[in-house]
Amino acid sequence: MTVLIDPPQWPGHGRMWSHLVSDHSYEELHDFAARIGCPRRAFDRDHYDVPSGRYADAVAAGAVEVGSKELVRRLTEAGLRRRKR
Repeated sequence: MTVLIDPPQWPGHGRMWSHLVSDHSYEELHDFAARIGCPRRAFDRDHYDVPSGRYADAVAAGAVEVGSKELVRRLTEAGLRRRKR
């Protein structure tokens, strides 16, 4: 059971963003996100969007830093990937 975060390299709304996922369950992901103060509205299908200013908080709370390709691979292998329709 691991919560993963990729580097803040995704632009949007004037800042850079990371993706926060679980390779175990959405419940684990929602619990972790709540502990670090991510609002539920930041959840998008299978991940939380985390602004670059909160990246260090997520890592300090136990999120494992991985590259974006690794994050998607682990999410897919866990059966938790939800693609856009």
